[in-house]
Amino acid sequence: MSYVASVLQPGEKVLHVGAPHWIGYWRALACLILALAFAILRPANAARADVVLFVAAALLLAALGLAAQTAFIRWTREIGVTDRRVIYKRGFISRHTAEMNMDKIETVLVEQSLPGRLLGYGTITIQGTGASIETLKNMADPIGLRSSITAR
Repeated sequence: MSYVASVLQPGEKVLHVGAPHWIGYWRALACLILALAFAILRPANAARADVVLFVAAALLLAALGLAAQTAFIRWTREIGVTDRRVIYKRGFISRHTAEMNMDKIETVLVEQSLPGRLLGYGTITIQGTGASIETLKNMADPIGLRSSITAR
């Protein structure tokens, strides 16, 4: 069960659930491409080929580690918009949560770069009276998330 679903009040309905975008995997993909390039384009010299294969293996391990890190972040972060409030949760063992009632939200800022606009990700900042939920980077469908918050 998701965190948002577990903290719903009686009669409260979920309007939108946001998550980090898959673009977070770009570093792992870059390491994987480099590892494949090193493995395929190794020199004919046996001594140098061993070093190049070692570098390729190290890059492959780095790619796996970065992919696991991104998957963990995507698994442990959640933002939900209900008809009454915005709920944000991050963390696995130690948990950080933030909630803001809809009537306390003043502004929803969305920042998207050119790649963000093309691939559908961006940075969202929800500002309320006296406080704000932390900046949420690389969120999928930021315009849809903003629309679900601002449309009342």
